[in-house]
Amino acid sequence: MHLRQPYTGLGALLAATLSFWAPMTQAAASGNSFIPRLINSTTMPANGDVNPYGVAFVPAGFPSGGSIAPGSVLVSNFNNSANLQGTGTTIIALAPRGPLAPPGTATAFFTSSLTGLSTALGVLRAGFVVVGNVPTTDGTYGTLGQGALQVIDRWGQVVNTFTDPVFLDGPWDLTLDDRTDAATIFVSNVRSGSVARLDVAVGAGGLTLLTKTLIATGYSHVPNAAALVLGPTGLAYDNTSDTLYLASTHDNAVFAISDARVRTQPVNRGPVVFKSEHLRGPLALAFAPNGHLLAANGDAVNANVLFPSEIVEFTVEGQFVSEYNVDSSQGGAFGIAIQAGGPFNYAVIDDVTNNLLVTQLPD
Repeated sequence: MHLRQPYTGLGALLAATLSFWAPMTQAAASGNSFIPRLINSTTMPANGDVNPYGVAFVPAGFPSGGSIAPGSVLVSNFNNSANLQGTGTTIIALAPRGPLAPPGTATAFFTSSLTGLSTALGVLRAGFVVVGNVPTTDGTYGTLGQGALQVIDRWGQVVNTFTDPVFLDGPWDLTLDDRTDAATIFVSNVRSGSVARLDVAVGAGGLTLLTKTLIATGYSHVPNAAALVLGPTGLAYDNTSDTLYLASTHDNAVFAISDARVRTQPVNRGPVVFKSEHLRGPLALAFAPNGHLLAANGDAVNANVLFPSEIVEFTVEGQFVSEYNVDSSQGGAFGIAIQAGGPFNYAVIDDVTNNLLVTQLPD
């Protein structure tokens, strides 16, 4: 879902912000601060989990009284303290106006009994967090399990767990069409190379699953020594055109799935929207406020040491706009989150340093 507003390239904005050539809009209450409004924080909780994958803002309208509040930023960890892939169990919460913590002391909002919390992380306005997991027993592809979707309340308690060998076969990423008392959850499945749609009713006690539909299949999905597995990942939904965009990591392309909310039969991948030398194994996908798409390059495909860990901006018509690097080494760019308004509106993961960057980009 996205809003169309006047906006220039994200890469240009960040370059200007981070090199201090232009003051950040709303940088401080006085409105004339030279230093941008920007926070760099660890994603490592006390149990030592590393390899942060998903990131999500808690939206405006989220109920009060819980452990998280509107403006909080959540991060899901995929690895445990031994750095074994698919064994992480924590979602950490950062309050951007609260105190920062050194590595190993990030606040754990939720600790899961299921392992390998993935990029599939989202927050519903009614007061629930949705997270997927893709587990292993020893950090290797040979023990890669099916996974599930968990629904967590605002106090960090599990209220629903959804499993399905077809529709939730390795939930690697998700995006939400949130209609308050109902929602559509789009899920990319890394084990089967498919995308599923879950339609749910949202009540005071959790979610009720109404229908499950495969809406796309045929994406490449393969084991990978460094990344464990490569397959369909990032999802971004445009409710004005009912189009779901998907970043397929191993295919090194972004596809469009039309009629995503109403489709009853799966499309074979859908048309390519963006396939460019600027893509290097795209992972997370998100809409910027101007309607451009942002993809995080994981560098597992088409890697180039001169262009590491990049966030790439392009139009839905497939025109490249800009890019910038999250880290100076490869494999750093992972989750991306954007929200409308608030003191902070842009969050991105650096998977190399186990850090989260949260900042305010100009409207």
